[in-house]
Order: sequence, then C-alpha cells, then structure tokens
Amino acid sequence: MRHLISALLFTLLFALPLRAQDQATLIADRVFLAGDETLTAEGAVEVLYRGARLTAERITFDSRTDQLTIVGPIRLTDVNGTVVLADAAELSRDMTEGVLTSARMVLDQQLQLASTSMTRTEGRYTTLNKVVASSCQVCPSNPRPLWEIRARRVVHDQKERQLYFDHAQFRVAGLPIFYAPRLRMPDPTLKRSSGFLMPSVRTTSALGAGIKLPYFFAIGDSRDLTLTPYVSTNHTRTLEFRYRQAFASGKMEFTGALTRDDLLPGDTRGYLFGEGQFDLPRDFGLAFAVQTVSDDAYLLDYGVSDVDRLASGVAITRTRRNEYIEARIFRYWSIRPGDDNSVLPTYVGDLTLTRRFSPAYLGGEGQFRFQTHGHRRSSDVDTDANADGVTDGRDMARATLMADWRRNWTLLNGMVVSGGFQATADFYSIGQDADYPGTVTRFTPAAMVELRWPWVKTERTGATQVIEPVVQVVWSPDSTDNVPNEDSQIVTFDEGNLFDFSRFPGADAHELGTRFNIGVGWTRYDPAGWSLGVTAGRVFRARDLGQFSAASGLDGTSSDWLLAVQAENTFGLTLMNRALFDDNMNFSRDELRIGYDDGKYDVTAGYLWLVADPAEGRLRESSEFVFDAGWNFTDNWRGTLAGRYDFQAARAARAAIGLQYRNECATIDLSLSRRFTSSTSVSADTSFNLGVALNGFGAGTDGRRYRRTCLR
Repeated sequence: MRHLISALLFTLLFALPLRAQDQATLIADRVFLAGDETLTAEGAVEVLYRGARLTAERITFDSRTDQLTIVGPIRLTDVNGTVVLADAAELSRDMTEGVLTSARMVLDQQLQLASTSMTRTEGRYTTLNKVVASSCQVCPSNPRPLWEIRARRVVHDQKERQLYFDHAQFRVAGLPIFYAPRLRMPDPTLKRSSGFLMPSVRTTSALGAGIKLPYFFAIGDSRDLTLTPYVSTNHTRTLEFRYRQAFASGKMEFTGALTRDDLLPGDTRGYLFGEGQFDLPRDFGLAFAVQTVSDDAYLLDYGVSDVDRLASGVAITRTRRNEYIEARIFRYWSIRPGDDNSVLPTYVGDLTLTRRFSPAYLGGEGQFRFQTHGHRRSSDVDTDANADGVTDGRDMARATLMADWRRNWTLLNGMVVSGGFQATADFYSIGQDADYPGTVTRFTPAAMVELRWPWVKTERTGATQVIEPVVQVVWSPDSTDNVPNEDSQIVTFDEGNLFDFSRFPGADAHELGTRFNIGVGWTRYDPAGWSLGVTAGRVFRARDLGQFSAASGLDGTSSDWLLAVQAENTFGLTLMNRALFDDNMNFSRDELRIGYDDGKYDVTAGYLWLVADPAEGRLRESSEFVFDAGWNFTDNWRGTLAGRYDFQAARAARAAIGLQYRNECATIDLSLSRRFTSSTSVSADTSFNLGVALNGFGAGTDGRRYRRTCLR
C-alpha cells in the first residue's frame, strides 16, 4: 500500500520557511525513520516540489547534511520541461544542487546529452562530463546517430538557455568532421540568441562554388541583425544583411548586400529592400517600401528576386465599413531589358477617398469617390521620339469626382430588377505633350437597367443547383473629350467585370456607347463536398467605337464569348479555366489553372494563351506553361519540381528541381535551378544550393514531428 506522508514535510524541509510554495509532497510504498535524523522512502518514490518532479526507487534524506541520496533509475523533470535521467544521485533537499552519475539530460524533448556524471549548482548551471549530444533517435538496430557532438564537458546555463561545449568534436555517421576548442549553442527552448547560424552552399555558373556563413545578433527583445558573408571561387566578396525591428505599433525589415566581384570588376554592387507597417491614430495605417539596386543584373546574378520593376514610397490608408482612404507617393524604376526609365512615369502620387452610403429618398446603395493622380517623367521631349506610341516626356495630373447608385427590386415571380447610374467628372493638367492642350475637363455619365432571374433546385440526393440568367443594358455617350490613357492600356474581360459600367481597369479611359450585356451562371453544390460552376456571357454594342484591342476580346460590335469554369472537391483538386473565343472558335485568350494537394502529392499548374496584339506591346502570340509540383516519398523525403516553358520560343524559360530530407535531428535541402533566358545585362545561369540545419538547437528547428519509432 502506498502512503502520502504529510508529516514528512516538516522532516524533509524543516530548514525552509513554511510557505505553501515551499512545501513538498512525497509519495512512496514504504517510509521509515532511522533515529531522528535520517528518513528513507522506498518503492516507486515520487517527490513534487516547486513544479519539479522526481521519481526514483529509493531516497534517503539526512537532516544533518541536508542531502538526498537517491538510487535509480532516476527521472527528474523541472518546471521548464528539462528531463534528467540517472542511475544514482546526491542532491540538496531542493534538488537544485548535487551530483548525478551515468546521467542523461533531455531538453525540450529534442536534444539529448549523455554523460558519465552531471553536477547541478546554484539551481542554474548543469555541468556534464564526457558528453555525447544529439537530437537523433538512437535505436538498438542502428546505435550510431546521423550526427553527434562529443565534448569533454558541457555546461548548460538554465537561465540564459545556452550550451557551452569544451573540446567539441562534430561527427556525421560516426566520422569526425571538425573540431572546436570552444562552442556555444542555444538550447531548444531559446527563440533568439546571438551566434552563428548553419552555413549554406551556393554554386552558380556565373559565380562558381561559394559558401554563406550567417551570424545572428539578438539586439534586445525587439530587434535583431543578421550578417552573412558570402565568398565564392569567382572572387565574389559579398556581405548580406537583414535587420528587423518590432514596435508597439508596427514592424519593419530591411535586407540588402554589398558586393565586389569579377562580373563587374572595379564596381561596388548591391541592393537594398525594406518594408514596414505601422498603426496610426484614428484607424489609419502607414506602410512604406524601399527597393533599390546598383545595376539591372544584380538581383538575378545573386538569386535575390525575380522582380523587374522596383517601387519605393509610402502609403497611408484607412479602411472602415463604409469608407476607404488612401494616400500614396512612390518612385518606380524598371530594370527590364530594353526599358528606358526617362520615358516611363517615375514619380507617381495618388489620393483616394471613397464613401459608401444609402440615399434617404432613393434607397439602394450609393458610392462617392474623389481621386487625384499625378506622375512625372524625367524626359523633356514633348513628342513621341522613340515611336512607342507614348509622348516621351508627358507629365500629367488628374482630379476625378465620381458618384454612382444602384437599387434592386424583387418581383413576385422571383425576378430581380436593378437600376443604377454613374457620373464621373475628370479634370486633367497635361504638360510636355504637343498633342494635348494644357488642361482638359471631361464629364462621362452612364446608366443601366438589369434583370436577373435566379432559379434554385434541390435534388433528392441533397445536391443544390443554382442557375441565374442576367441581361443588362448600359447607356453612356458615344464620345467624350480626348485625354491621355496612361492606366488602362491592358484590359482583361472576365466574369468579374461582365456587368460593370466600365471594363477599363483605371480612370483614364471610360467605356462608351450603348451596350447589351448578357450572361448566365450555373453552379451545383453536392453534399459530398464538391462543387462545379460555369459562367458564360457576351457583350453586344450599338456601334463599334474602336476603344478595345483584339487581345481584350471586347472589340467589334459583338465581343468574344466568355466562358469560365470552376470546380473543386474534397480530395484537394481545384480547377479553373477562362476562355475568350469568337463564333468561329478562334481564341483570343485562354487561361487554365489546376491545383491538387492530397498531403502526399501536390501540384499547381497553369497555361496561358494570348493572341498577338501590338496595342499591348505583344508582337507575337504568347503561349506559356508553368508548374510547381511536390511529392512526399516518405515521411522524411520530399521532392519538388518547377518550371516555365514558352511554346512560342520552343524553349524552357526556367526549371528547378529540389530534394529535401528531414528527420527528428536534421533538415537537408538540395536544389538545382536553371534560368534559360538572357539579355544584354543578364546571362543564362545554373544554380546549385545546399542547406543543412541541425534540429534541436533553437526554437526554430523543431523536428519532433519527424521522430521515428524503433523497430524491434
């Protein structure tokens, strides 16, 4: 019979203040006293004290020395979750100091440190002698871990959560790899700590073989800095950096690099990217972005990013239920081959105020918008000297005032009749363009009437079908004052704007003329969890006003047919296809996207076809296929494959293959990628990357989900 001995509290802890948190609980099969000074507990002994838990076979307490003599097997778990296993121990009465023999310490159920003896001092330091440390699962059939660190001594600072190794030898599969007389590493419970991070290997055809060795600086609880030297056989000398800081009202992050290499001898190269978000009073938010680079090829040469248009600026926004406010000013800089930034809008500023309301007498829903926009080109030429269709130095400012209203009426037969109008007034100030006067004022009204008739059917199986035919008539004038079109050059016709007042994406162009929009949507929802939706529509015009190009599918008195299909099921499959084609089934646009993810296999793929259209800067047809796939071979192995293929050029634009191995103690990433495209500033390039992370050091490398089970 097991006994809970309350009287033992005074004997075991008589020298401690008798506060509640200082009392201990002892549970054992047998407890007896030897004289007045020695107490012994035997048989499934358990001691609970200040969040710590000790289990053993036998404990003897000597009140003269305040020492616990413990016979194992011993298991000691402290309040931080650190587990100590040992055969025997001599500990102080509060278990914070003492010596343990044949001891093993387990940190956060990940990192194991086995030693011949262990000493606990000051309730903070644990010293282990002749240590083997690893987070790898060791099984009797394969007792050699994937990696291990052998050391003469290891000190664990429980307060700072650091491990200090003396004479450390790192081994992989039992083979010594390197030796360090002193080594410091964070324990698994520490989220942030200054020190070296795991190195990575990068090899490219342009830079040769190279290695990156990052060092992390924890600058307080809210800031950190990572410096990463990068050297390669092609004599690149690069220092990468990342700075992060969190504030009570926001955060910011900057990344960048400085480089001297043989690609551009004698030049200092580099880049700087930054971003931040902050909360301001009265529900406003501030965001900023910084993007700058020394030369057009740097980002691709060093695998930083595929971005080809840099944006730097600041934006202030506020979003409420019926209100949206945005003010932004940005500088744009193109690094695309062939672009001349002097003839592109470089400095752009916008202010938008949008307010939604319900008119008192009209009912329905109205919207009011005030918008200003301005941009500046650095060129002083007031004509189209480079023959690209845009005046080289044209600067422009615009103020727009727009109001619209819409209301629905439901008839007794379920039909929904809608009516609405929109009125837009624009004031333009145009500089450095001989084709336009200095100022232009434009007013564009529009009105519409719409009829919808939704039908719903429920099948015996529980599936629901919804079909909704829609017809809409929109009127607006056939002509208006001519202004430059800067923000509506490319128009996309889809199911989202089939019934809009205007299908132009910006404010410089408004859709004109009387048109008749028709469409029908059908959706089936199955109780098994899958759904299928189809939308079809077309636009008919009273007159062809020549506003749209062939690629938009909206040119002529009748547009191309729009057909969009969406499907998804519970097995992880999603499909979307959107096509524009004329009566002869000649396609102007076709877009297909497929996604599948069942946990073991995942793939996303897309295909895009676009007809040639000089108005959109596309002199030949475009036909591209992109994909990104992954396969989890086992719980530990994963392969990836990605690429992009240009059918018109009959070549791949980019391809990549990757392999990852991950278990409870290590993560290994291998990747090989090839960029096939080249230009005057960028050459085709092949890149190989190798990254290794040891799980069990620091909070960001938790491998417990990959822990294996030993086979008998």
